[in-house]
Order: sequence, then structure tokens, then C-alpha cells
Amino acid sequence: MSDDWKFMTACDLGRGIGYGEINPQDLTEYFLDQIDAHTEREAIYARKTAKRARAEAKDAADRAKSGLRASLLDGVPISWKDLFDTAGIGTEAGTALLKGRVPQEDARVLKNATARGLVCLGKTHMTELAFSGLGVNPMTATPPNALAPSQAPGGSSSGAAVSTALGLAVAGIGSDTGGSVRAPAVWNDLVGLKTTSGYLSLEGVVPLCARFDTVGPLCRSVEDAAHLTAAMADHAPADLTGASLSGKRLLICETVALDACEPETIEAFEAAIGKLSAAGAKIDMTEMPEVATATEISSPLYTAEAYATWKKKIEAAPNLMFGPVRERFRAGGDVSAVDYIQGWQHLEQLRAAFMARMAGYDAVLAPTSPILPPDTQRLLNDEAYFGERNLLALRNTRIGNLMGLCSLTLPTGRAHCGLMLMAPPFEEARLLRLGAAAEAALSVDG
Repeated sequence: MSDDWKFMTACDLGRGIGYGEINPQDLTEYFLDQIDAHTEREAIYARKTAKRARAEAKDAADRAKSGLRASLLDGVPISWKDLFDTAGIGTEAGTALLKGRVPQEDARVLKNATARGLVCLGKTHMTELAFSGLGVNPMTATPPNALAPSQAPGGSSSGAAVSTALGLAVAGIGSDTGGSVRAPAVWNDLVGLKTTSGYLSLEGVVPLCARFDTVGPLCRSVEDAAHLTAAMADHAPADLTGASLSGKRLLICETVALDACEPETIEAFEAAIGKLSAAGAKIDMTEMPEVATATEISSPLYTAEAYATWKKKIEAAPNLMFGPVRERFRAGGDVSAVDYIQGWQHLEQLRAAFMARMAGYDAVLAPTSPILPPDTQRLLNDEAYFGERNLLALRNTRIGNLMGLCSLTLPTGRAHCGLMLMAPPFEEARLLRLGAAAEAALSVDG
């Protein structure tokens, strides 16, 4: 076994298995040991699935020996956010309201990934029912930020990010309804992909807002994101060969996305833009009034669907929820059916206008988060601060959800600061190629 494995990319480990240099069983035992040895393991993993992992690793080792590997990632061990159904294993979506819930089948994306040979290490902690971008959950557990343990990890896929960033999994699978993959990815210096709504199956995924819910990976490279997404979709990965920024047209969203950003995030964003330009990209800036309007009308669209989905459970035992999260759900009770339907009709018009504005461009750019991760204890002690920071944490990422886009966040090289790329719906392959080129440009010193 090698400590080099801890922070290798999923694809590099997969190649090592293919070359016969790494045994999947040894690799899985290594990561199970890493989990056991970590002092914060109980705050990161809700449940470890060691028996399943060992059985899957053995099967992967047998396939490797016989030259019948199911994919490049066959034998690579990853974590799953605790809202993906796992047969015979508790899936409680970060809430005491679902304590003891044990599904009978795997979620479709987990079935597909397992068929491609990925090994399930366990289920990671998350925000209650996925309804916060901060990752703070006093009702079950709050994972420590991997870079700054006293600060919020980002949510709602908090454990997915932290398990990956700390080397307790090769990658993590999360969900993104308003930023729940990208927010924890940026605050833990990871790559995070929000897929288009409908691109990956939600069958067997505990819902928050089904019209916005999406599935996506948190990982160490764009190549990893491409292969993990392909495994969950059960199709071939995006071809990243020869990806280049030369001649690409990128558009910076000036509206909303650059407002009230902390100095570090703006500095990192400007430095990243400079590197993309030096690599040959043509970059313009423009106002996008559709973004401002969509942001203004977004809250009822989220809260109404979320509360309609969970009202019965919440009101049967409201004290089982953290107050700020519970009250965010309850805000949906004040939304009329007329306002909800009109809101969606308005949003569809805004989406069409947004797409017309970005026609001719390969992607829209923005800082992934306008803020750095706040202090966890202050979030727990001050409900007003919790609410204000939560809205800011998700403000930029939510643009992609509201506009129906696919979106990718990349580390910029400055802690907790990310570059977000947004592309038209169902253009994941093109976005990943662009992301691979941007990733290479961002890795250049200077």
C-alpha cells in the first residue's frame, strides 16, 4: 500500500489498476483504514459500508486479473451523499425526521456506477434534506472544512466534499439543487460538476425540489468528473483529448455575480480570467438583467416545492430540525399556487432571454462563491447571520440552476476560491472539454 494513493485522482488510480500496479482490494482497505484512523470520521461519514466495499473490491480485482474491467474507474472507492438510496443500508438525508429509513434498492445512479466497477465506501453527512449551502448541521453532524476546520464546509454535500478533500475517499457523489455540489467543492478546493436537470436519473434520490434537483461528482480533476458522470449515466465519458481554450469565447456575468464579493474571491477570479485569456480565450463582460430578475423571484419557487414535499414530515416533529433550516422550509407555506405557477412561467421566459444573450459564447463565467467559508460556531449561534451567509453562499451557483444550465467549478489556486463555468443545458461533454482546458491554464504559475 502507498500513501501516494490518498490524494491521487480517480483516473490515475484506475490506470494503476489497469496496469496491474494497484490491487483494488488493497486500495479499498487503504481507504477504509484512512476513514477509521481519522479523528473526525463520525462527523464525515454517516455510515461506512465496509462489507459492501470489500465485496465490490474483490469483484473488481477478479475482473482486473481476467482483463475484463468494466471501466477505467473499475475498483476505485468513492463516497456517496446520504440521500442516495443504498439497498439494506440506512439513507436518512441528514435529518432525524428520516431516522431508521432503510431502502430496499440502490438509487439508479448508484446501480450504474456499481455496474461500472466503482466501490461504495459509505454514506456521507449532509445538510438536513439538502436545504442549505453552508453544510452546518447540529442535528446529525457537521463535517469540518478540510482546509480550515473551524469554518463551514459548504453544503449541502458537505461530507462528500470533505471525505474527498481529506483523502477519506477518492471522490464523492453529491446533489445540487441550488449549489450543493459546487458550494462545498469550492470551499474545499475541489472540482465539482452540476449536471443539467434530467441528465442523470433521480430515481432513488431523496428529493428536495425535484424540478431543480441534479446529481454530480466532487473530485480532484475534470477528467475524474467526466468519468464519474459517465459511470452514473451509463454512457461513454466525454473526450477531453486536445482540449484547448484557443478561440473560445467566454462571457463574464457582471449582473449579481460580482456584487458584494469578498476581496479574496475577486482577486482570485481576476487572476483566473487573466490565465484563461493568456491561454487564448476571448473574454467579454456584459450585464445580464435576466439573472437579477430570476434571483429576485427564485425563493418561492424553491421553498414552495420543498415545503410541499416535506410539510407532513416536518410538522409531525418540527423540533427534530435545526430552526433556520426548518423555517426556510416553512416559508414555502405562504406561497400561493397562482404565484408559484406564474413564477415558473416567468422563469421560463427569463431562461429563453438568457440563452439568447449567451448565443455565440462557449460558457458564462463567474466566481463560484462570492464569500469565503464563515465560522461554524457563529452560524450556529446567530440565526440572522446563518440566513444571510446561506443566501450569499448559494447566490452565484444558483444562477446555473435557475437558468437550467450545466455548471462546473474549478479551484483557482487560492484557498476557498473557485472559477465557475456555465454552459447550455445538456452540453456536459462540451463543458467538460472546456473545463479541462481551463484547468490546464489555471495550473500555470504566475
